[in-house]
Amino acid sequence: MLWVKTLHLLGVMGWMAGIFYLPRLLVNLAEAHAAGEPVARLQGMAVRLFRFCLGLGVVALAAGLWLWLVDGVGGAWLHWKLAFVAALIVYYLYCGWHVFEMAAGRFPRSGVFYRVLNEGALVLIVPILIFAVVKIG
Repeated sequence: MLWVKTLHLLGVMGWMAGIFYLPRLLVNLAEAHAAGEPVARLQGMAVRLFRFCLGLGVVALAAGLWLWLVDGVGGAWLHWKLAFVAALIVYYLYCGWHVFEMAAGRFPRSGVFYRVLNEGALVLIVPILIFAVVKIG
């Protein structure tokens, strides 16, 4: 089971790296477009990062599900953690929607919007870590 836990943690770390960097790319895309600079390279980077990290997220979720089903871990803390994980998945998919909007040449939001959006991952990951480590609730 420790190998599965290791796989879960590696998947989570990779997915989170993408979650933290993806909104920064959106900021750069929006600001470069507003300044009239070329954005094709940033568009490609954002799409590739989203797709790559999607795979890591699937690895993290599959390994986490395996740990949950095989080990039978439970408690109120796990329900709260999973609720925040679900919110983090929605956040990631929402960022992905913006990535593909911009890849299609549509830039509906300003850089300021994406700077605020960038903070969403931190707001969601802190409670996940607290519930996973401290197991409160």
